[in-house]
Amino acid sequence: MEKAISSPLAVADFEALAADLAGLGVTVGKMFGATSLMVGNKAIGCLHGDGVAFKLGRDSRAHAAALELPGATLFDPSGMGRPFKDWVVAPLACAERWADLGEAAIEAVR
Repeated sequence: MEKAISSPLAVADFEALAADLAGLGVTVGKMFGATSLMVGNKAIGCLHGDGVAFKLGRDSRAHAAALELPGATLFDPSGMGRPFKDWVVAPLACAERWADLGEAAIEAVR
């Protein structure tokens, strides 16, 4: 698996996101070797380089909208061209949208 290095700003913004979502039952854990957002034992997102990958469900409106964000891509944790089709990485430049995407990911797992 390709190890994505995160900048201090991305880490700080991710920690702020986790704190914002804590009231909705989100905790911090590990997935794919990365710091992750969890609802129960299900991952809804993870820090990936300078972005956050969110599990939105490939057929959802939130997934389609996330892919329209500048720099957004499907999440490919291995870096080997095998993306997880339910997951979208929203880059740090779109951090103001992370909370909305986190809420959509919570809905997707419920």
